[in-house]
Amino acid sequence: MTAAVLQFAADHPCGAGHFPGNPIIPGALLLDEVLAKIAAQSGGEDGIWQVKSAKFPQPVRPGDTVRIDYAQTPAGEFRFDCTVSGNRVLSGVAGRPAESAAL
Repeated sequence: MTAAVLQFAADHPCGAGHFPGNPIIPGALLLDEVLAKIAAQSGGEDGIWQVKSAKFPQPVRPGDTVRIDYAQTPAGEFRFDCTVSGNRVLSGVAGRPAESAAL
């Protein structure tokens, strides 16, 4: 298992509109940032991912530090679990589509 850390700024612009007075990081943004961090650390390029599953059991808020634990399976997919202060905020499985892996 490999670990990475992702920090969302306390004044992240998405907080102003999602949701005013109770800001959270949108799930799509969180997932995109997690996959970009995995790609950067694993020597791959950021780009097209095929998300097989993604669960968001708790919200991430501006200012949170997200710990990403991930591992690559023998099939080349990445399984990841993300936590904030020990609480799971995202888990899932993603891989590269066959046509983008060949590029």
